Amino acid sequence: MTTDIINGLVFIAVVLARFLVPLAIPRYPLPGIIAALVLDAVDQTIFQQFTDSDLEGYQSYDKALDVYYLAIAYISTLRNWANQAAFEVGQFLWYYRLIGVVAFELASLRAMLLIFPNTFEYYFIAISAVRLRWDPMRLTQRHVIGIAAFIWIVIKLPQEYWIHVAKLDTTDLFKEHVLGVSLDTGWGEAFAQNLWIVPVVLALVGGGVLLVRWVMAQLPPPDWRLSFNTRFDMPSLSGPVRPAGRQPWFWLAEKTVLIGLVSVVFVQTLPGVSASLLQIVFAVGVVVVANSLVSHWFAQRGRHWSSVLVEFAVMGAINYVIATLYIVLMPFTDGRTGIIQLLFLTLLLTLIVTLYDHYRPIHDQHVALAAGDEEAGPLDERGAPGLAVEGRD
Repeated sequence: MTTDIINGLVFIAVVLARFLVPLAIPRYPLPGIIAALVLDAVDQTIFQQFTDSDLEGYQSYDKALDVYYLAIAYISTLRNWANQAAFEVGQFLWYYRLIGVVAFELASLRAMLLIFPNTFEYYFIAISAVRLRWDPMRLTQRHVIGIAAFIWIVIKLPQEYWIHVAKLDTTDLFKEHVLGVSLDTGWGEAFAQNLWIVPVVLALVGGGVLLVRWVMAQLPPPDWRLSFNTRFDMPSLSGPVRPAGRQPWFWLAEKTVLIGLVSVVFVQTLPGVSASLLQIVFAVGVVVVANSLVSHWFAQRGRHWSSVLVEFAVMGAINYVIATLYIVLMPFTDGRTGIIQLLFLTLLLTLIVTLYDHYRPIHDQHVALAAGDEEAGPLDERGAPGLAVEGRD
C-alpha cells in the first residue's frame, strides 16, 4: 500500500471508532464514556505512530467528536437517570459547558474553557460509577450538588487552567522539574537516572489501595451485584410508552437548542463547512421541525418505529435531502460545503436527534412515576424506573 492509502485508512478507522464507541454509552454508561475518553486521548498518538499525516486537519474533527460523544452521554441520561435531582444537575452542567464551547469557537478566547469547565463528563462518570452497585435514587439533591461542586472546584478548574490557560505539558514538566533531565532524554534513561522514584510510586500505589479500601468500608451495603449493563437494573418490561410529563412543545424547544448549539460547534470546527449563525439557526429549525412532523405523522396513525436503526435510516435520508437542497438552493454557501463534510455533519446531527426522540419519552415517564402518577403506565423495551427489578442482592 502507498503511504497515502495507509494514512487514509488509519484516519477513517479512528474517526469511525470515535463515531461508534460512544453508541455504547446508553447501554453501558461507565465503560462507554471511559472508552470514548481514552480514545479521545490516544487518537493523535495513533496518527503519530502509524502515519505521517499532518494532524492539523484532524484537530477540527477532534473538537466536533468531543462534543458528539458528550451529547450522546447527556441524551443517555434521559434513558437511564430516574433520579430527577441528579438529572437536573447533569443537564445544567452539560448545557453550561456547551454554551462555553460555542462562546470559545465564536470568540476564540481560551479563557472561556476555564469559565465553562467540562464538569459534566466527570460528573457523568461519578453517577455511573455509583450505579454499578447502588441505586442512584439513594442520592439526594445535596449529594449530587456536592459531587458536582467537588469535581468543578477541585478537579476541573485546575485542569482547565493547566491545559487551556497556562498551556502546560505534564510530561515535559515531570521530566524537567521532577526527574531533572532534558526533554530529549528517553524515558528509560530518565528513570534509570532517578531510581528513587520506584519506592515513591510503590508508596503512592499502596496509599491509594488503602484509601480505596477505607472508602469502600464507609459505603452502605450494595443494592445489587456488580453490573456495567443498565439493562440489569431496569424493570420487567411490557406495554407501550405513554406520553408523560411536559408537553411535546418543550421537547421541540430543547431539541432545537441542543441541535443548534451542537451545530454551531460542528460548523465552526469542520473543514469545508461555512455558515453564519443565522444560516445555522434556519437550517436547524428546518431539520428539527421536519423530523418532528414525520414522528408526529407516525404517532397520529398509531404507529411507532420498529427500531431505532430504522428511525435513524429514515431520518438520515430525510435530513440528507434537506441538507442537499439547502446547499443547492442557497447561493450564500458559495459551494464551500464539501459532500464528505456535509454527510458527516448530517449523520452526527441525525443520530443525536434520533436518540433524543427515542429517549425523551422515557425521561418524562421517570418524572411522572416519581411524582406518583399511577396513570403513567408501563414502558416498552427501553425501560422505566419504579418497578420491581430482578437480580438484587
